[in-house]
Amino acid sequence: MTTIQTKKELNEEFKNVKYILTSSMRIKLLLAVYENSKNLEELRKELKKPSATILHGLKELENINLIKKSQKYYELTSNGYLLTTNMIKLIENWYSINRNKTFWNNHDLTDIPEEMLKNIYLLKDVEYENSTTSDLSNAFTKYIKLISKSTELQIILPIYSENHFKHMIRLLNEEKFKKIELIVSKRILKSIKQNTDLNNALLKNKKVKINCIEQDLKVFLTRSNNFMSLSLFFKDGLYDDSQILIGKDENAMKWALNLFRFFSD
Repeated sequence: MTTIQTKKELNEEFKNVKYILTSSMRIKLLLAVYENSKNLEELRKELKKPSATILHGLKELENINLIKKSQKYYELTSNGYLLTTNMIKLIENWYSINRNKTFWNNHDLTDIPEEMLKNIYLLKDVEYENSTTSDLSNAFTKYIKLISKSTELQIILPIYSENHFKHMIRLLNEEKFKKIELIVSKRILKSIKQNTDLNNALLKNKKVKINCIEQDLKVFLTRSNNFMSLSLFFKDGLYDDSQILIGKDENAMKWALNLFRFFSD
């Protein structure tokens, strides 16, 4: 995707994509027959448009091999199905980004792998939490409440935070956790080893597994048995503890697991 040849090809294909996206009728027709084939009457009732308008749009899509007619029913071709699937993904990605645009706009995304950014639609149902001037610890408090109800944790920990460690150790001592898996940089691991209390409570605890990586990441991810959360760094390099995304649905959990595995494998 970085070669000159590929960029030229992408520019050419953009003309075809633009042809689809600049017509609401063409988009609606593709979405209407995405899961089931439909006849003209069904399309007219669903789209609330006259037959002539619908037939014109169908003819345009037939001409570029995205829709075909079988008997009296219209259905997607294989090309149409592939294009519509990715168009839905684009729409959901756009929705996901726009729904939490304050969070995404304010932070450094460079350490989130490209493939994960392409699948940001999986986070479309997460909730945005932020601290306020009247409650500076709101985001952190909600985070601690969530891990307190968890039994397993997978964490990409990009900061050395005694406050986070304190709660983690407390919950370990209370036998709340079955397992904790941490991904930390060499710098942070060195700091943990130099702190006798942390060294004893974490490194010598059989329930805790620590994966050490070379780089200092700018992603704070937590995935448990019942939630995921994501917080990031400002673009100036400072960690932002005032804003957090929290998800509990299957898609958000899947996204978090894939990100954790990316850095742990």
